[in-house]
Amino acid sequence: MAKKINVRLILQLNDSGMSQDDIARTRHMSKTSVNAVVTIARLKGITFLSVMGMSDADLYKLFFPEKMAAEDIYELPDYEYVHEELKKVGVTLQLLWKEYRDRCHANGTIPVGRTKFCDDYSKFCKAREITAHMEHKPGVRCEVDWSGPTMKIVNRYSGEATKVYLFVSCLSYSRYAYVEPTLDMKMDTWLRCHVHMYEAFNGVPVRTVCDNLKTGVVKHPKEGDIILTDAYEGLGFHYVTAIMPAGVRKPKAKASVENTVGNIATAIIARLRNQRFESFPALQIAVKKALADYNREPFQKRGDGSRLDVWMEERKYLRQLPSIPYEIATDVPNRKVYPSCHVSLLKNWYSVPAVYRGQYVDVRYTEKVVEIYYDHQRIATHPKFPDYVVNQYATTESHMPDRFNRPEMDKDRMCSWADHVGPYTRKVIDRIFNSVQIKEQGYNAALSVLNLSKHYSNERFEDACQIALSNSPSPRYKYLKAILDNNQDLVLRERKNPVRKEAKPDDDQKDGSYVRGAGYYGGGVSK
Repeated sequence: MAKKINVRLILQLNDSGMSQDDIARTRHMSKTSVNAVVTIARLKGITFLSVMGMSDADLYKLFFPEKMAAEDIYELPDYEYVHEELKKVGVTLQLLWKEYRDRCHANGTIPVGRTKFCDDYSKFCKAREITAHMEHKPGVRCEVDWSGPTMKIVNRYSGEATKVYLFVSCLSYSRYAYVEPTLDMKMDTWLRCHVHMYEAFNGVPVRTVCDNLKTGVVKHPKEGDIILTDAYEGLGFHYVTAIMPAGVRKPKAKASVENTVGNIATAIIARLRNQRFESFPALQIAVKKALADYNREPFQKRGDGSRLDVWMEERKYLRQLPSIPYEIATDVPNRKVYPSCHVSLLKNWYSVPAVYRGQYVDVRYTEKVVEIYYDHQRIATHPKFPDYVVNQYATTESHMPDRFNRPEMDKDRMCSWADHVGPYTRKVIDRIFNSVQIKEQGYNAALSVLNLSKHYSNERFEDACQIALSNSPSPRYKYLKAILDNNQDLVLRERKNPVRKEAKPDDDQKDGSYVRGAGYYGGGVSK
C-alpha cells in the first residue's frame, strides 16, 4: 500500500506561510501530495487550528475518504497479541501471519500481505521501543559454566590462601544471572550448583547448555550421540530439562554465559578485590550481595529495565520445579553384611534381610536416604544418619533372623564365651547387649571384644575389663585395646599384689638409697 500523506504537517506549514514548493523540498514530499492537501483545505475551509483536536486517522479520512475506504476493507492484525505469542517456544512471525490470514478468510475479511504484516510489526516494536528480533525465547534456555577468574579466602592465623571457584549461569533471554562460590569443581559440587541455580531461577528452562567439562560430559563426538555422566543425565531427567553441551571450541554456542562470565569478573571479582575474606561464609554473603546488585543494574544496550525486571516476566515461562529437589547420590560397592545383618557405612550401621548375611552388597546414599542393593536389586532402604552421628544402628525388625535361622555365633554363645574368660568380661558383654534395642545390634561390638581376648591371658583381659567398667557404662573394643596397649592392666595387678624389696642395712649405709614397691610407681600405696 502507498505511504499515507502527512496531512497535519502540510496544514501546519502552509498556515505558517511556507510555500508549497518549500514544503515539498524541505519535507521530502511530492508536490502533488502537498498541492492536494492545500487545495482540499481551501475548498472545505479547513485550517490547522480547526483540526488540531482530531486524530491522524480521522484527519486523513476527512481529506481522503476514498483512500480510507479502500484501506478499511483490510482487517488489521493485533500486534500486541503477535508480540506476546512470539515469546512462546516454536512460534515465528511467518506462523502468526498464516494464522491471521486463515482467521480473516474464516471471518470473510481481507488480510494484509505478509510483507506489510512483518513491516507493520517492526513499526509497532519501534514505536514502543521493544525488540522485534528475539534471539532467545523466554524460559527456553539457560547456560552454565565455571568462571576462569577465581577468588580466595585467607586463613586468619597462618595466612594461607585457599582458592575459591565461581559457578556462573544465566537465562539466555533475560540474562538474569546466578553465581555460586565453591571450594572445588568436582561432580557433586557441579550438580549441587545446578540444583541451587534452578531454585534461584524459580523454575527450569527447556534446555541447559553447558561446556564440555569432564565432570559432566563423557564423550562429545562430531557425529553420533553425546554421552553424559550418569549423575548429570539423572539431574536432567529429574528436572525435565535437556542437557546440551555446546559444540567443541564453539564459545558462540553459549554466548550469553560467556558474556556473563566477563561481566561477573567486573561486577563481583573486581568489586570485591580489596576485601579480605577469612571465612567461606563471609565470601558467600559478599558474592550474593554483589550478584543482586548486578541483576538490578539497568541494561546498557537493551533499553529500559534490568535483568531482574525481564526475569520477573520470564519466570512465568519456566517449567515448575519438582516437588522434591534432586539429591546427589554416592555409590559404595562391595560392603560386607556382618553376622548382625548390618552393613557399615560412614561409621554407622544399616540392616539388611538375614538371608544376605555374609554376602557383599552395594550401597547408594544421598544426604537423606541410604539404599542397599544385591545383584542390582534393592533389598533395604533407611533414613541416613547425619554426618555428626556415629556408631548408631538403623534396624528393621523384619530383617532380623527368627529362632529357626540363628547365626552360628549368637548372644547365648557369646555370653558363654565371656563366662570362660571371667566375670568382668561377661559383665562387659552384658552391658553391650543391654545398650542396644535388639540383640543383633550388639553382635559386632561383642564379637570384637571377645576376639580381642584371644590375644591376651584371661587374667590380663579381666583386669582390663575391670578398669573399663569403672570408667565407662558400656566399654567397647577400642577402649579395651587402649588399656591393654598401655599396660594399665599390669599397673592394676601390681596394686593388687605388691612386691617389696627391702633394702639391706649395709646398702643403706653405702649410698643412703632404698627400693620402693611397684605400688609407689603405679600411683597408689601398697597395703
